[in-house]
Amino acid sequence: MSKHAVVLFNLGGPDSPEAVRPFLFNLFNDAAILTFAQPFRWLLAQIISRARNEKAQGIYAKIGGRSPLLELTREQASALETKLNAGGPDEYRVFVAMRYWHPFANETAAQVAAFAPDDIVLLPLYPQFSSTTTQSSFDDWTAAADRVRIAVPTYLVRSYCDQEDFIAAQAELLTVERAKAVPAPIRVLFSAHGLPMKVIEAGDPYQREIESSAAAIAAAAGLAREDWVVCYQSKVGPMKWLAPSIDAELERAQRDHLGVVVLPIAFVSEHSETLVELDMDYRDRAAVLGVTPYLRVPALGTYPTFIAGLARLIATALERRSAS
Repeated sequence: MSKHAVVLFNLGGPDSPEAVRPFLFNLFNDAAILTFAQPFRWLLAQIISRARNEKAQGIYAKIGGRSPLLELTREQASALETKLNAGGPDEYRVFVAMRYWHPFANETAAQVAAFAPDDIVLLPLYPQFSSTTTQSSFDDWTAAADRVRIAVPTYLVRSYCDQEDFIAAQAELLTVERAKAVPAPIRVLFSAHGLPMKVIEAGDPYQREIESSAAAIAAAAGLAREDWVVCYQSKVGPMKWLAPSIDAELERAQRDHLGVVVLPIAFVSEHSETLVELDMDYRDRAAVLGVTPYLRVPALGTYPTFIAGLARLIATALERRSAS
């Protein structure tokens, strides 16, 4: 019998109002987010986190003063661990490592070392690869694992933007939400967290993988090409970001006399970008514009088809060891 550790990567989120500013500092002190050399990055992270603290506090106040992301990620870890351990004699333990708030990679690496696995699968809860998410988390994990001298075969699931279960799960949930709009004409907005264009122009595949996911989900859900579009949310600062924005697409829906169904294509757990931006801010914007209905597909969470897909990704990753 072998022992396998699975580490779920996610962004993390503040667990109290007091944690908001240090969470923001950790985010902007990441070289994958701000590319300035130290100590300039540290100084900028201090300035930005201080400047954005009040607004961010207000956002989290709308959902109880804290992010639900850790709790929801642990639910996913539990569901995945149950699924994996139902399949045979090997033992699987699923851990959670957050990038910008507890449990940090250092904390999780110590737990993994104590488990003493025969191998490790690193599984980002970011379906589409970006240097700002998956690569940043992987680099952080590698440093943490080195500190506690973990030296077992380790496999990274780099991306699953086109994985059949991920696509099927999204299409199934989209179909349920679209049915609520009948008979109103609607357009599906595949909304993803935006990135500055300079990141994409440097070779980051995120936009390409988002578009690939959207096309596959649309095909699985039987959408005509004119009935869906990719758009982006969460833009900050004056730089040029990925477009079109969700704001622009809501305005276009108004001109075309359409309602919308919004699917958060890059988020597999509910957090501030879905619960506040999509469910409150953009819903209010749609109401002002007269865009109705405004419907939102829930994040995948512990949806069985999605969890089965994650288990399949882990099995595929471990096949690399058997083949070597």
